[in-house]
Amino acid sequence: MSEENLVGQTIAGYRLLKRIGEGGTAIVYRAEHPERGQAAVKVLRPRLRQDPVAVKRFLREADYGVRVEHPNVVKTFDYGDADGLHYLALEWAEGEPLATFLSRSGPLAPDLTGTIVRQLAAALSTAHRAGIIHRDLKPANIMYDPATQTAKLLDFGIARDAELSPEDRLTRAGFFVGTLQYVAPEALSGELVHEQADVYSLATIAYSLLSGALPFTGRTPRELFQQLLSQPPTPLNQAAKGRKFSKDVESAVMAGLERDLSQRCKTVDEFAQAFCTAAEQDTSKKEGFLSALFRKGGQ
Repeated sequence: MSEENLVGQTIAGYRLLKRIGEGGTAIVYRAEHPERGQAAVKVLRPRLRQDPVAVKRFLREADYGVRVEHPNVVKTFDYGDADGLHYLALEWAEGEPLATFLSRSGPLAPDLTGTIVRQLAAALSTAHRAGIIHRDLKPANIMYDPATQTAKLLDFGIARDAELSPEDRLTRAGFFVGTLQYVAPEALSGELVHEQADVYSLATIAYSLLSGALPFTGRTPRELFQQLLSQPPTPLNQAAKGRKFSKDVESAVMAGLERDLSQRCKTVDEFAQAFCTAAEQDTSKKEGFLSALFRKGGQ
């Protein structure tokens, strides 16, 4: 449990109404602003407020959010230091984390997966053009509204500037950042990664949405680490019993999971185009088959 609860207080015009989540570095509140309405406000934990590296990382996340403007990115309203509290105010995104939706719904159809992948790729492409690599793309960092089938990317907490000089890095060389289940193999060395690392993570999300499983089955971090470095991912059509997809869908997903960077899709747009084309063809074939079956049954 957090050592601090700021519910009822007002920070830079945002009245904190309810604590809705917390992580290692910040506590998140639902808030109300007189002009912007509902918002999500992240507040740096008390124990980190005197840590210059933690503060710099928190402010860098905010700055990256401001630089990436896209309909499928949770908008950053403002950030700063108010009476010693470092805060980050964000758009209130309807829906729930994609991870929560997936756990409730189960695996998704290729066409819906394609809808989500296309939106995320557009958001990431905007970030990449701004020189920002996300590095922690995963369902828990994506807000999804089932009513509108809208996905929004958030949490640039460990993103990095592609143009950042080595002396300005906030992660020590030799230490990888990210979530092991979704991180690209090349990130495990702790060296700087590029756009293709986000391609890998996006392909892992597509794999998970389609199958309800992950490309590697290691049960411990050590086992997962070793598999990522030395083994090929489980083919999509072998991931879950009863879940089979066209060769084109499987090939598109696995191309995004290639360990060899020369074989992996070069950009998120390239991956999304290949996957969505395959998913649309897969859906059309199934609809055509069902339509023919219905006509035959009605004769």
